[in-house]
Amino acid sequence: MKRVAIIGGGISGLAAAYYLSRAGHACTLIERADRLGGVIGTERVDGCLVEAGPDSFITQKPWALELIRELDLEGEVIGSNDHLRKTYILRRGRLVPMPDGLYLMVPTAAWPLAASRLLGPATKCRMALELLRRPPREPLPDRSVAQFVRDHYGQEAVDYLAEPLLAGIYGGDARELSINSVLPRLVEFERTLGSVTRGVLASRGQGVRGPLFMSLKGGMQRLTEALEHAIAGRVTVARAAAEAVHPLNEGGYGVRCDGATIDAGEVILAVPAYAAGGLLASLDGELAALLAGIRYHSSVTVALGYDRAEFRHPLAGFGFLVPRVERRLLTAATWVGTKFPHRVPENRVLVRAFVGAGDNHALEVSPEQVRDELSRLMGVTQTPLFTRVHRSSRAMCQYEVGHGRRIEQIQTRLAALPGVHLAGNAYLGIGVPDCIRTAQLAAARITGAARQAGPRETARSA
Repeated sequence: MKRVAIIGGGISGLAAAYYLSRAGHACTLIERADRLGGVIGTERVDGCLVEAGPDSFITQKPWALELIRELDLEGEVIGSNDHLRKTYILRRGRLVPMPDGLYLMVPTAAWPLAASRLLGPATKCRMALELLRRPPREPLPDRSVAQFVRDHYGQEAVDYLAEPLLAGIYGGDARELSINSVLPRLVEFERTLGSVTRGVLASRGQGVRGPLFMSLKGGMQRLTEALEHAIAGRVTVARAAAEAVHPLNEGGYGVRCDGATIDAGEVILAVPAYAAGGLLASLDGELAALLAGIRYHSSVTVALGYDRAEFRHPLAGFGFLVPRVERRLLTAATWVGTKFPHRVPENRVLVRAFVGAGDNHALEVSPEQVRDELSRLMGVTQTPLFTRVHRSSRAMCQYEVGHGRRIEQIQTRLAALPGVHLAGNAYLGIGVPDCIRTAQLAAARITGAARQAGPRETARSA
């Protein structure tokens, strides 16, 4: 079996190393940081569990839970506290609950929508009339999420549903994100039924039952720690910065790292697309340009712990989102103790605030600015017992209009480089399950254990 070099020690690289080493392949995992795990990190502060990156994974995508079971971590799986799941949207300075029965921005229940203070009468009527739409006569081109939602539900639905929801998930702009790549299921409903609402109503009950989000009792870092433990002794970990990938005369590839070269028969680039492009520039300049053209946004999360006895704002929900039309600084905040109650002791409140949807200046935001914003939005005036800040530069991949076509072009160029594979959050989706899936597919292409993902599968978010 050929040795495999895996560049990048985040969740994608660790998962690839796990699948390949389990299949008997010799692997070298190359990571320049002092620790493995990438943006996933967990710490305990004053009895609270604080996540640096993702705090959970969505249950509708099975790949994270499947891996957790393989690693014998199933007994540590916890679900979100969904009977208290309510999300608020800031509107005219007030936190207004999203109406029950929404699937993303699609209404599935009439009375909660009618009674909601979030949307005006004209938008509610337009949402009701959307049920009468018929399929388009011709396939429509890729559009932005904002264009798609405006066409079906109007501008107010863009401003107060689509934009804050997408900013909370992707850290991106609904005016730029691709509906085909971000929400392909809604596009399929439009194509076959005309009415997106009718499609969502018809598909109810077909999804995974149980909590919407799952995580691990000890935090998401438990997953990366378990992977690191599983590959120990079977995978060589090289603490070095990869500089370039180049072909070898005898076949295979060399990875230049800090002046030395690591030889391998196959290479997996489990790094951000722009970094992969830089590493592949000497092999295929056009491929490198395509990868470098995938944009990323930076973000900052600020976790603030408070004494519950002094905290006055009600925490009846998972948190809130801030639409761009209302935004000053924060895009969202999670009330951690409501979403995952076992992560916060009864005498504490933990608020996790998010900054930076589309603004790379977010990296400069101070904790004091976040506290001022929470004071404005929630009336929180007391000094926190602790603050933890996590800054992630160019970490959130943006699936912009035309992303699917770009991925198809990347796949075409990649086919001319046998033995070079891509994994990470730029291809199948941005979540932890998506990253694990890309690692599975890259490993399968090397082991021959499963079919290779074609351009269509790779271009669409599940």
